[in-house]
Amino acid sequence: MKRFLSLLLIALYVCSSCKDTKATQQNELVVTNEKWLLNFEKTDINPILSADSTYIFNDPISNTKVKWQKADVFNPGAVVRNDTVFVLFRAEDNPKAILGGRTSRIGLAYSTDGINFTKHPEPVLYPDNDEFAKWDQPGGIEDPRIVETPDGTYIMLYTSWNKNVARLSSATSTDLVKWNKQGPVFEDAHDGKFLDVWSKSGAMVTELVDGRLIAKKVNGKYLMYWGELFVNLAVSSNGVDWEPTLKENGELLYSFTPSLNKFDSHLTEPGPPAIYTEHGILLLYNGKNLSGDGATTKYPEGTYCGGQVLFDKNNPTQLLERLETPFICPSLPHEISGQYKAGTTFIQGLVYFKDKWFLYYGTADSMVGLAVKE
Repeated sequence: MKRFLSLLLIALYVCSSCKDTKATQQNELVVTNEKWLLNFEKTDINPILSADSTYIFNDPISNTKVKWQKADVFNPGAVVRNDTVFVLFRAEDNPKAILGGRTSRIGLAYSTDGINFTKHPEPVLYPDNDEFAKWDQPGGIEDPRIVETPDGTYIMLYTSWNKNVARLSSATSTDLVKWNKQGPVFEDAHDGKFLDVWSKSGAMVTELVDGRLIAKKVNGKYLMYWGELFVNLAVSSNGVDWEPTLKENGELLYSFTPSLNKFDSHLTEPGPPAIYTEHGILLLYNGKNLSGDGATTKYPEGTYCGGQVLFDKNNPTQLLERLETPFICPSLPHEISGQYKAGTTFIQGLVYFKDKWFLYYGTADSMVGLAVKE
């Protein structure tokens, strides 16, 4: 514990004022010259994070010691702070419980090479005896996506799961270790109309600035693509309280929907934070193939693969272009085994680090994988 905290302090507070101007210019060109982010290669070390029953946590709900990552570790968010990659991952505790029946907590790990990670000994965000218990218990806190804002604050968008309704929620931090829950992101929007509507997977729009992805305001508002079956857009002034875009009849305005007989025939679900580029707003997303009618035969039924779409910068609800084929799919043994045997490369964390793109993803709801683009 002491060794980890010492290393963590070094990683968090190492001087970041020495910037390579040439590298910064190259970083900006990477996005503006390429419409799509392609040619990711899965790393030889894969998975990079997995379950470990040696990590113990005193659960405030049961007041008992819990092996909080005994079952599975998956679906990571990622961010670069100074010269270090920080991954926040979803961990589940009880391997005997069925899919969806376990309690999830958010863990933290860091790496100076983006591949070999050291884990924090305890979760950094979890269900507690607090005002958010009705959203977070008993299923827990799932699937974090993290962005850095221009003032250095970190925003985490995650799923609160009470085993009744999934609700997209937010939390804020200045150091990635201590997080302040902010509650469901749609709690107040449209007089609470969408508070009890199933919501997940919030991918805020970012821009590559000085080699880091920073949350970007467009016309004075942050933007977020979200949803599970369909991709929707929401806007926010502060990044924690959000307002979904609606049609004239007051229903959700779907910005992107599944394509029958394609790899994303069942659902289109936002992946990592989106990127604002000269070509448009690039969203990497998770596409799931149907089972039965409407499914493509090119990929196994029920499989999750990663796709990409571009939205109009001037009208972010307007789809411009979609890649016809996925750029990442399950292929390794641990990606087609575990909790979700149909196969999953669930993309969720993306960083630009050491002049490369690092894409972190969940494998079959069981482990964390990595693919890198030179």
